[in-house]
Amino acid sequence: MSRGLWIGSGLTAMMLSLALVSLIWTPYPYEQLDIPNKLLPPSLVHPLGTDHFGRDILSMIMVGIRTSMGVAIVAVAIGLVFGIPLGLLASQRKGGWIDEVIMRTNDVIFAFPLLAMAILITAVFGPSATNAIIAFGIFNIPVFARVTRGGALSLWEREFIFAARVAGKSRLRISAEHILPNILGILIVQGTIQFALGIQVEAALSFVGLGVQPPTPSLGRMLADAQTLVTIAPHIAIFPGLAIIGIVVGLNLMGDGLRDWLDPRIRVVRT
Repeated sequence: MSRGLWIGSGLTAMMLSLALVSLIWTPYPYEQLDIPNKLLPPSLVHPLGTDHFGRDILSMIMVGIRTSMGVAIVAVAIGLVFGIPLGLLASQRKGGWIDEVIMRTNDVIFAFPLLAMAILITAVFGPSATNAIIAFGIFNIPVFARVTRGGALSLWEREFIFAARVAGKSRLRISAEHILPNILGILIVQGTIQFALGIQVEAALSFVGLGVQPPTPSLGRMLADAQTLVTIAPHIAIFPGLAIIGIVVGLNLMGDGLRDWLDPRIRVVRT
């Protein structure tokens, strides 16, 4: 395994651990206000300091990571569940009307920038974590459909697929038993990339007030609240920003490392 894969996996595991721990414990209740102790710098009592309402920043970051990861995981899952079958179906009927309908629909969705589409959906239906998930989930469907179709098309011309067809297997069975297992590697890598993108989208939507709503903490909302207080208490912006960077960098490094590790051609070259 590459060094990047180890570093990325370590960063991701650390952030995931903070999110899981926040389900049962945080240093302080994240909704607890303590105005007399607002904007305190990092100390033994508050390791990352307090915000403008006196809330413990470490507790809020732990819950904020959980919120961002929850939104990204569900949105990526939506893309996987709907995108993979559509991509396999399109690859089975290359050049046919089913393939054309699926791919042209994908092109229409791709014509809208991700963030603009997410802002449009949340602005129409109201700001919430659910609408943020729906917005990013819709964008993920054509991403996984296109990746699946591209990987599957190169396999349909292989000898072992011809052998399966001669044996009397249906296209659906071939896709499930032979095509899908052979493209899992690229789907896993794409999943990590979309997961990192989901973290950024959730933070961006929360930053402009269209994502997770108070009192639930969000890393993007924490940055938005801190933008007018950076010169007075820079720690309230630095630590949430570092958390976002840590998650995204960790996932991207892990995705690049997984791509190299799962690609047999690269393993042969290294050998």
